[in-house]
Amino acid sequence: MSEHEMQSNSSTQKKSRISVDPGTGEPAPVRLNDIPKDQDYGAQPEKVRSTEQYQEEYVENFVERWDELIDWEARAEGEGQFFIDILKKLGKHNILDAATGTGFHSVQLLQAGYNVTSADGNAQMLVKAFENAKDHGHVMQTVHADWRWLNRDVQDKLFDAVIILGNSFTHLFEEHDRRRALAEFYAVLKHDGVLIIDQRNYDGILDDGFKSKHKYYYCGDKVSAQPIHVDDGLARFEYSFEDGSKHHLNMFPLRKDYLRGLIHEAGFQKIETYGDFKETYKEDDPDFYVHVAYKDYHAK
Repeated sequence: MSEHEMQSNSSTQKKSRISVDPGTGEPAPVRLNDIPKDQDYGAQPEKVRSTEQYQEEYVENFVERWDELIDWEARAEGEGQFFIDILKKLGKHNILDAATGTGFHSVQLLQAGYNVTSADGNAQMLVKAFENAKDHGHVMQTVHADWRWLNRDVQDKLFDAVIILGNSFTHLFEEHDRRRALAEFYAVLKHDGVLIIDQRNYDGILDDGFKSKHKYYYCGDKVSAQPIHVDDGLARFEYSFEDGSKHHLNMFPLRKDYLRGLIHEAGFQKIETYGDFKETYKEDDPDFYVHVAYKDYHAK
């Protein structure tokens, strides 16, 4: 069995809701009013392994607390100017933040003077992101988008760079969904565009168990985030808040070299990988990897 086959798992015993565009008949992002109030994984949560599931995971009461997990101030300190410096060095100005979440990176880029379009597949996240941007003095350009039909949802616009941050790509459980999403990212980039995509260090979790310095991405000191089940097809994380409330996310544990292979096969000519925002790292050391992929054949 190939690594690609081993990394693809479609098993699920809970049917996730799928919204359909009435005009085209194609799948569409779930509307805000259709997002359930509470998370519900059914009787066997570890069997829920579906790309569509994230729509039912980012419910209002979880999204409202998401920033407690991130801690914007601490995260900004941990990341520093990493993404801004890369985009500036490459001369990229028109950015698609395709995994906006509650808006942290979109706001950071807006404050740095970039032209940002903020997209997300979850309407609840976009509502919160718009509010956060407004609180920071910006009017966010938002797009409710499904990565697999990204060209359709951004209306065929082209961008200098696409960023997929916050370990978001891990929500795609099917390999054909990953390949289609990467093809869409490639298509919305200009001829010399760049894709920046990150992931949790699942290699370390799968091979050596979970350990986190809790320094860069999820910096809130009153929230714990840790896996409660891990196998080759699922990393189920539990997020425990100070008041005793708990939420969960079911994610696909992408191995670093597997994802790099998919990115290359999507047509990107060069890929640079950073570990916790550093070019050099020990293979099992970083909490997160960041891949910078170049579309240009002549990328140096």
